[in-house]
Amino acid sequence: MTRPLLKRHLSVAHNRKRTAASASVVSFVLALTLVIFGVSPTLAQQTARAKALGMRVKCMCGGCNDPAGACFHSGGEFSGPCATAKGMLKEIDEHVARGESDDEILKDFVREYGPTVLVDPPAAGFDWTAWIVPIVVPLVALFGGWVMIRKWRQSASEESPRKEASVAPDILARVQHDVEKGES
Repeated sequence: MTRPLLKRHLSVAHNRKRTAASASVVSFVLALTLVIFGVSPTLAQQTARAKALGMRVKCMCGGCNDPAGACFHSGGEFSGPCATAKGMLKEIDEHVARGESDDEILKDFVREYGPTVLVDPPAAGFDWTAWIVPIVVPLVALFGGWVMIRKWRQSASEESPRKEASVAPDILARVQHDVEKGES
């Protein structure tokens, strides 16, 4: 009776070793994948607020026009956020860690890089044009088209009575006479 119990005990111990070995292999493969594909541990440490701010600030590398939080250059030597985006995200993290408000952080980036650093232009002053023009221009075009069509229809309805009146009376009388003959 002790032999089957011993076998079962050894079998459970062997399964635990196999599970531990499998877990360590999976962990190693995951770590290797992270290293190969360039996932930076600093990006993984960002708070949700810092990630949201990273999406509101453009990467200023000059190679893309993406938000710093979504800067992923494809091809070349690497695929992932460029050094500029990583630096900007790190700077955002530092501002968040100091407890600065979102507006203070964005203002600091505007002081450093200018207003073009913002993904969405501020809705104030001359920058309103960036918000208004895409809405107003199509509406004005639709209104202008509607006005032109109305004028074309009006001019067509005004021209038709003139054409009837421009028929010479003798020709009109002859046509009426021919029509009467055809009816009988």
